[in-house]
Amino acid sequence: MPYYTKLGTIPSKRHIQFRRPDGRLYAEEVFGTEGFSGPTSTLYHIHPPTQVIGWKSLYSTKVQYLEREVMRMRHVKSMPMPTQGDAVTGREVLFGNNDVEISVCAPAETMKYHFKNAMADECFFIHFGSGTVFTMFGALKFGPKDYIVIPKGTIYQFVFDKPKSKGEPGPRFLLMESVNGSHILPPPRYLSKKTAQFLEHAPYCERDLRLPQMPMTFDKKGSFEVRIKSRDQVHSYQYSHHPLDVVGWDGCYYPYCFHIDDFSPIVGKHHMPPPTHQTFEAHNFVICSFCPRPLDFHPQAIVVPYNHSNLDSDEVLYYVEGNYKARKGIEVGSLSLHPQGIAHGPHPGTPEATIGATHTNELAVMCDTFAPLYPTKAALDFDDLEYPRSWEKGWDAEEPAPSAAAKKGKTTARASKSSKASAKTTAMTSAPKKSAKSNAANTW
Repeated sequence: MPYYTKLGTIPSKRHIQFRRPDGRLYAEEVFGTEGFSGPTSTLYHIHPPTQVIGWKSLYSTKVQYLEREVMRMRHVKSMPMPTQGDAVTGREVLFGNNDVEISVCAPAETMKYHFKNAMADECFFIHFGSGTVFTMFGALKFGPKDYIVIPKGTIYQFVFDKPKSKGEPGPRFLLMESVNGSHILPPPRYLSKKTAQFLEHAPYCERDLRLPQMPMTFDKKGSFEVRIKSRDQVHSYQYSHHPLDVVGWDGCYYPYCFHIDDFSPIVGKHHMPPPTHQTFEAHNFVICSFCPRPLDFHPQAIVVPYNHSNLDSDEVLYYVEGNYKARKGIEVGSLSLHPQGIAHGPHPGTPEATIGATHTNELAVMCDTFAPLYPTKAALDFDDLEYPRSWEKGWDAEEPAPSAAAKKGKTTARASKSSKASAKTTAMTSAPKKSAKSNAANTW
């Protein structure tokens, strides 16, 4: 999707004769978007992809949202959610609207069929587990903390590896679907308008993307089920041949992986806003990666987020790992929802307590939307009702005494008024060293 590539065997030109070893023609398929004016790939099948029989509707995927009239901050603890289904049937939508659906899945079973989402691009974040997703474009090996972007219409099957040890967590992933039909892509500001190449200021580039690899072609006959999500239903179709029968393809429309540790955070002298963490975007929502990084280096910096009112966005944060000092009660697998219209920020006492911190080890995935998000019954079943009250205590009640780093910062400020040279000396000598505070959170 970000740039042109090819895999396997393809002819020298499009739409010319390309024959199998037995002399028959390979079946060419132009796999395109936006009425063939958007990104496309051209695939060459052993069997015509039109040979589909035995269609039937299986189940509805229409999501029912609750408490649409309620606007409050929410905290959902997803780790207690039971394992269920497979990598498709086990998905549990927690929040969503007409643009995006945000799900968590902890599959308990293997996929015994192939799947195609004909309604939405899918962006997976693998929290736990490893394996291979076999697609019509080739195989993508994945592991913990991988993003997997699978564009609309791609046929695939998830195969998770067995846990290596008894205490190892089972497979679990976060999923964001662009149910408005838009595509999940790198932000345009990261790309050259002339060549679509990643620019120098982008926090990741082509080298960081892992593209489909072999094996790609499965030449088998039999009865193979492909389930297709379309029209708010999952439909079952039968193929008389293996659906992953592509011998080669080229183009700019394909799935890929991106490991979150390959995101290079942008840091600054003062606290940077969430757009610096942006990783992907689609119509009416963005996806951001909050990664371990050095914190703001002004000698008087407040390193946790300022209180803010993002009046056009709802914000969901999925907490992966690290130290979440800016928020109380947050744990691995938590999802917080902060709606537009209510100011949000760090809990009382956090700004003072984290002064002097130099690094954050927090890892989180954020989805910001430009329309209100609504919860499902699954979200309400694991809703922490005390979360909205966690800001009730006043700052005076929980604000600790100024830290040594804060006092040094005040000294620096006074010194700067009397002498610039003295201020530089004070800032250098009072720069905080790594300590327990180096794990301060930076949660938005």
